[in-house]
Amino acid sequence: MRRRTTPRAALLAGAELLLWWGALALLWLVLISTVDTLERIVGASVAAAGALLARAGRRAVTWW
Repeated sequence: MRRRTTPRAALLAGAELLLWWGALALLWLVLISTVDTLERIVGASVAAAGALLARAGRRAVTWW
């Protein structure tokens, strides 16, 4: 990766992770019946792990 494109690639990776996290966290909130503090913490954590795995999986099948 060239030096000029590194900040842009990092920004795009962060945006992609944020979008995945938002979608997965929203799905978690839709599927649970009660929303308390512990459920929000668990949902945010699981959504973060899912976002990392989703990005890794997409990068594994994408050539660019």
